[in-house]
Amino acid sequence: MATKPYFSKVLVANRGEIAIRIFRTCHEVGIGTVAVYSEADRTAPHVTTAHHAYPIGQAPARESYLVTERIIEAAQKSGADAVHPGYGFLAENADFAQAVQDAGLVWIGPPPDSMRLLGDKTAARKVAVAHDVPIIPGTGQPVRTLKEAVGAGEEIGYPILLKAAAGGGGKGMRVVENPQELESSLKMARSEAVSAFSDESVYIEKYLAHPRHVEFQVMADSHGTCVWLGERECSVQRRHQKIIEETPSPALTPDMRGEMSEAAVRLTLASGYQGAGTVEFLLEGDRFFFLEVNARLQVEHTVTEMVTGRDLVLDQLSIAAGQPLEYGHEDVQPRGSAIEARIYAEDPDNNFFPSPGYINHLDAPSGPGIRHDCGVAVGSEVTLHYDPLIAKLVAWSPDRTGAISRIRRALEEYQITGVTTIVPFLREVMAHEAFQSGDYDTHIVSRIMEEKESQVTQHAFIAAVATTLFHAQKSDGFATGQANGSSRQGPASRWVLEGRELRGWQK
Repeated sequence: MATKPYFSKVLVANRGEIAIRIFRTCHEVGIGTVAVYSEADRTAPHVTTAHHAYPIGQAPARESYLVTERIIEAAQKSGADAVHPGYGFLAENADFAQAVQDAGLVWIGPPPDSMRLLGDKTAARKVAVAHDVPIIPGTGQPVRTLKEAVGAGEEIGYPILLKAAAGGGGKGMRVVENPQELESSLKMARSEAVSAFSDESVYIEKYLAHPRHVEFQVMADSHGTCVWLGERECSVQRRHQKIIEETPSPALTPDMRGEMSEAAVRLTLASGYQGAGTVEFLLEGDRFFFLEVNARLQVEHTVTEMVTGRDLVLDQLSIAAGQPLEYGHEDVQPRGSAIEARIYAEDPDNNFFPSPGYINHLDAPSGPGIRHDCGVAVGSEVTLHYDPLIAKLVAWSPDRTGAISRIRRALEEYQITGVTTIVPFLREVMAHEAFQSGDYDTHIVSRIMEEKESQVTQHAFIAAVATTLFHAQKSDGFATGQANGSSRQGPASRWVLEGRELRGWQK
């Protein structure tokens, strides 16, 4: 841990658990902290955690957390000398990063030029190709017309994936199974891309049927050093967004890990990147393909911290202050296994739709190897204005089996009421044989949901049969004991129920 502060005061242009996470590191090294808040967050925990707090607008993010001028004004009023973006909101917005620097403040993140380069997925693919990093077959640039898209689909081969060039998080993404679906899917992908990123550009990739999502954490300073800090398996997703992450990935061999980490470092250095970043890959079998770079700290950075013992926020502060990294590849020795479960206020039985409301009870688990990064407290309101992530539960153990057992125990102890959360579903995933074996891919959530629906259907059918037979016992058409005590087989040996034949049923 550093013994002197790199800055006198840091403003965090974010909210919730990530703002609190950054404040904690700043406080440990003697750096003053500044929170910003919307009207909806006036009493939020991140506001009371910081040394200073400034209002920046109304509840909608477009009127507060996405307004560059108000955030910079708050930084200047507070006397902050640096801005940390957290993740989400403006974290990967190169124009915001440039505005922070133009205002005479230090940007705790990658250079704006690197963000622009890597934020454009087609440009990032070109960098990957130029530096021998495998990419998924696809178009080298956005498709401009339907005719171009049709030609690309024929050349690549269906199914294909339409992807917004300017962003991520599953927005502006559509799987197209055949040419007949292409026109409507292209329109929808472009519409989503405009809404999410103000850019309708869409490019095409080959759709991988059973991929795993594996990302590599990198840290690069301004002196030409780039270090990777292990990988994270992020294949447990709904709507292309992660809900469980673990490190190390159970899918990688030592050779694969070495090859992928070298590719991640090559790409990072080639783009002039600085700070914390994540190079993401899709893995199918023993082949890997570059997916994208997340030019920021990731939600799941916690598992990397648990196995490496590094404070990634502290490294960000050091790099932003112009300091060289004090460690190299040989100094990073990941130990044990860590798993993160994201606690979302969502209803899994309603297609993971957000569940707004007030937290009226919260009792988080603790114990050896448990970490709980939380952005709410009793009385906090979960609104539809922001992402419904309310906390992250992390477990560490010397091995993967122990980490699974530990986080399952912690999830059983987790108590939160007032909003519906995905905690029960997380327990189901952790108990599922595919997750426990480590043999799963990005479709694991949809498969579990399908299994649940199938079980519900089966149970309903069995209940219907039982009810019908129960009532049939009382009817004249069913074989019953006669007055003299004798019994016989009646017409119940063959039943027809709702179009299904139930043969051989015997009393």
